[in-house]
Amino acid sequence: MNFFIQRSELRDLYDKVAAGERISEADALRLLETKDLNTLGAIADFVRQRKTGNRASYIINRYINYSNYCILSCQFCSFARKKRDADGFQLAVEEIVHKAREALKLGITELHIVGGLHPSLPFSYYTDMLKALKYLDGRLQLKCFTAIEILHLAWLAKKTVLETLTELKAAGLDSLTGGGAEIFRKEVRSAIAKGKESAEEYLDVHRTWHRLGQRSTCTMLYGHVETPADRVDHLRQLRALQDETHGFTALIPLAYQPENNDIPVKHPPTGFDSLRTIAVSRIYLDNFPHITAYWVGLGMKLAQVALNYGADDIHGTIIEEHIFHMAGATSPQLQTEADMIKAIRETGRTPVQRNTFYEPIKIWEDPPAAEAPENPAHSKVLEDNLATA
Repeated sequence: MNFFIQRSELRDLYDKVAAGERISEADALRLLETKDLNTLGAIADFVRQRKTGNRASYIINRYINYSNYCILSCQFCSFARKKRDADGFQLAVEEIVHKAREALKLGITELHIVGGLHPSLPFSYYTDMLKALKYLDGRLQLKCFTAIEILHLAWLAKKTVLETLTELKAAGLDSLTGGGAEIFRKEVRSAIAKGKESAEEYLDVHRTWHRLGQRSTCTMLYGHVETPADRVDHLRQLRALQDETHGFTALIPLAYQPENNDIPVKHPPTGFDSLRTIAVSRIYLDNFPHITAYWVGLGMKLAQVALNYGADDIHGTIIEEHIFHMAGATSPQLQTEADMIKAIRETGRTPVQRNTFYEPIKIWEDPPAAEAPENPAHSKVLEDNLATA
């Protein structure tokens, strides 16, 4: 047994987890308030090891935001614009296809596509986009739209959520994104995202998608005005839906970015708090296969450390990220596959390229060979993508 665990006041919780027992909300709150990060990390790492062994994954993907025009005005959001704003944008389907075609040269397997709640784009824009991207390469997995976007599209099309999701699935949608969960407690949600969908609506969109036999990720935005108890309540509701549907592939905790928005936060999330939140998420969400350390919000160095605090995935190459960077994130816009492999190897883990559903595509076994050869056109393609972003 780990030295820290033997001597820790958290020993009883380790024994509970090691016996395969589910921890309670009170247990999770106790863990989320502990200062004993070493023991907490050791417990989370035990859970991770039991679930995924010594592997850590990444995905070769590309982000595309089709528009930042939005009818909402969420207080924490630095991305959304109104039609009157000079820096608003919307992409034609042809422009999105062009970005995808260029990214395919880098070997991407996934497009991650979200946008604001556009006031006037018709429902056919979204189905045409999905069809065009699938026609470009049928193997390309399309991970698109947040729950609030689905509700917006249902309203636009005058359809039920089930009808909307069924049509999007038929057009080529492979997975919903987990964005927009924020914090579920009503009072917090009203303070940071007034007018956005309720927790019940978010969960029902994912429930409906899961009942269609499909998968999705989910998120939690932490480090703003919520309390530790609010975080536990958020995780509780996610765990309950996972018990019901088993449709979530992973939780992606998102560290709040305090710049360029209307929510003043005196103490934004620290590295200590991020590691603690990731660790508690891994321990409490015993029915979730994976926990992702989102390097865009954490920075790659802290994401590496998070692989010893319950995370088993560091997300993807991304290429072009707007939402976090417009909020003040200072991480790079992209990582190459070689960067991802190197970052994982430095933690002592075996790198695994995965697909949208966290299924392995390639395992980079030890010892490293001539791995992840760079595409000769790699740098130029990245430059072209960023230049036209």
